[in-house]
Amino acid sequence: MWPASFLSLSCFFSISWMCVCQSPTKQKSNAQRAVSARRVSTVGWWSVVDMNLIVVPHGLPNTTRHLYLDNNLLLTILSDSFIGLPLLLKLDLSHNRLVHLEPGALRDQVDSLSSLYLSFNLLETLDPEAFGDVRAQNNLSHNPWLCACRLQLAVPQLLFNPSSLAEVVCNTSEPEELGAQGMPFILVATYLDFCAELRSTTDVAMLITMFGWFTMVIFYLVNYVRHNQEDAIHHLEYLKSLPNRQGRIE
Repeated sequence: MWPASFLSLSCFFSISWMCVCQSPTKQKSNAQRAVSARRVSTVGWWSVVDMNLIVVPHGLPNTTRHLYLDNNLLLTILSDSFIGLPLLLKLDLSHNRLVHLEPGALRDQVDSLSSLYLSFNLLETLDPEAFGDVRAQNNLSHNPWLCACRLQLAVPQLLFNPSSLAEVVCNTSEPEELGAQGMPFILVATYLDFCAELRSTTDVAMLITMFGWFTMVIFYLVNYVRHNQEDAIHHLEYLKSLPNRQGRIE
């Protein structure tokens, strides 16, 4: 009898050969073909690399623990991309074209994910809701980061791979006059407050709003008093006219 490892390897190459040789009209989509043809022989490990994927493939077994989707063309991670993978420990999304992660994209991995690779993408900012309560170590290096208030608020909620921190560099900043371009964000964020201008703008807007409300209340009170004065005068004139009317009747 053939060894089990030999049969597994033969099965893998047979599936790969069938996917390559079938006619174009019968080929599956890249995502489906990737799932059927690029499984690593070790249980729980899946590698779907260099497949020009534009979406995360569905149909992965719920026992998947390591998932490699690097070197593809992924643009967005949808909120349901990794549903049904509660045991996922390591997720590699590096070297894609990611610009956005939808809120809740990793909600099924809250208790399992320990490593997340998002390096070498096109991310400019982060939505903390995309990570939720996931406490994985993140590698966010080599992205064109927009160093602004939103990023400064999001970063403290994440865990970072220490070796990648120096490579999380500001491509641009908001406001630009802060001069953070080309500097590591972790260094800049220790002495620059990107939210200061936003808070200042918010304070000014609040003052303007309060002044508007105050003006409206004063205007209402003035009109209320004036209206009451006019009613009082009319009432007083009416009362003064009563004796005269009674005299005429007599």
